[in-house]
Amino acid sequence: MYVFISILILIASIFLILIVLIQNSKGGGLASGFSSSNQIMGVRKTTDFLEKFTWGLAGTVVVLCIVITWFIPRQTQNVQQQSEIQQQINEAVVVDPNVVAPNFGTAQPDASATPEQVPAE
Repeated sequence: MYVFISILILIASIFLILIVLIQNSKGGGLASGFSSSNQIMGVRKTTDFLEKFTWGLAGTVVVLCIVITWFIPRQTQNVQQQSEIQQQINEAVVVDPNVVAPNFGTAQPDASATPEQVPAE
């Protein structure tokens, strides 16, 4: 059901984009192609229809987005859920404090080192 409602939202969104692109911000758009006002769908009726259809599609998208929250797949296990970070902390390898990290040439020379051990400048 989740996938079906997702597809409906996608289709309604695409129609909403197309209807908005058809309209002109100044009332022209698709309605500007009709020059006579005595036709069955004149300029005024076409603009009214597009506006009502736009609001209907916008309302449909909002309602479907609210309805889809009831169908979100959830885990039904009785296991206590932990965050991934907490799981990684629990599963981390305990580092032995006696183990020294390798020196990749970034360590500073000791101040107690003898002059023979300090590299030449």
